[in-house]
Amino acid sequence: MANFLKNFVGTKSSETAVPSADSDFADFADAPSPTPVAFDSAGATLGSPGATATPFTKWYNVHERHSLSEFKAEGAILLAMVLVFTLHFFGTRLNKAKAKAWAKAHTPILASEFSLVGFGGVPQSDVSPDSIFKQKSLFEFSTYATGRQNVAFTDVKLTLKKRFNPLMTFVETASGFFFESFAVPQDIAEAITYPFDGREAAIVPAMPGAAELRTKDTKSTYDGFVWAIVNKENMKKLREDRYDLSITFTKDTTKLPNYLTVMSESAEITDTLLTNDLITAVQKAGDLFEYLIISDQPIDKPTKIDETTPRKRMYLKYRLPSDNNYDMLSPLFNVFLRFPDHLAASAHFRAEVLRKVRSVRDELVKTIQKNDEENKAEERALERDKARKAKRDAELSSMDAKTQKKFLEKEREKQMRKQSKRQTMRA
Repeated sequence: MANFLKNFVGTKSSETAVPSADSDFADFADAPSPTPVAFDSAGATLGSPGATATPFTKWYNVHERHSLSEFKAEGAILLAMVLVFTLHFFGTRLNKAKAKAWAKAHTPILASEFSLVGFGGVPQSDVSPDSIFKQKSLFEFSTYATGRQNVAFTDVKLTLKKRFNPLMTFVETASGFFFESFAVPQDIAEAITYPFDGREAAIVPAMPGAAELRTKDTKSTYDGFVWAIVNKENMKKLREDRYDLSITFTKDTTKLPNYLTVMSESAEITDTLLTNDLITAVQKAGDLFEYLIISDQPIDKPTKIDETTPRKRMYLKYRLPSDNNYDMLSPLFNVFLRFPDHLAASAHFRAEVLRKVRSVRDELVKTIQKNDEENKAEERALERDKARKAKRDAELSSMDAKTQKKFLEKEREKQMRKQSKRQTMRA
């Protein structure tokens, strides 16, 4: 303000003014200019805020920017994947080796009994064990044989443990240990034989040599029945799961070991089928033997008349040995393949035995027929009710409001009278 008055009056200051772009910052005009401070590398520490920048390295020097400790999760995942693939590889190899061992022991037996073994489609004089199986999955293998008198064909299926997945095997084993409804995983061999039973003309194709089979149609027939030798550990479950065995009765015999029993429809059938060769083969098989079933009835209970038609089959099931030694099981498989010959020759029983066997089947047929008639009667009653309701609705829609009211009152009175009659009858 003083400078302004002096300039206005015209007086000159004796002091030289400091040149400044803005007079408001004149107090800072004499401030010294800042000078850079040297960086003290000795005083700098890694924990100081100024040391956060990543040191510059070449792009290919990854080891200077990262360490293996940063990839612990990825390493664990890779190790788990390597472990899973290793177990899968060796488990698959073990299952294939198990199936190959079975084929090596049983191929000579199949080749001696059938003209065609495997899925090649062409009979061969020298059958290789490596070529008879078809792998359906990592734990299922199957083979096929045909070309034999009295037998249309035989199917064989191996169901092995899921060695390629130990976790699933453990879960199934634990479930089978605690719950009866779950089966414990085992290495199983199952064979099913389909006899001709006099139907060579319908099964064998028209080709040279087939005429000879047609002339022998009557020789391959045998009477229908259900008969089995089963391990007592599986007897209850088999009776619950299979309808054909549910119609039999159980009887122990001194000819068989204590852990086996016979399920039959007649004692005469047991005396005919329990041959010395079969007894010896079953005894050699030991506790690996599960069952041998000869049946003309379906596994599931029939619900229709068509399902009651007899279809003769032979079933064999046994567990595979852990050491792949089939010396004790080969005789059983051999007797099983030749048993249709014994059936065609000896399974012809007295009329009294067959009458008893047929009575059970006739009762089932009558029950099915009765159920069918009841179901048809219910359907007819429903159709009559629908027609009666449609007629009532049509009549009701053609009436006026007053007539509809009278019609509904009459219906209500009829229902009340019916209910009163029912109550009177109950009283």
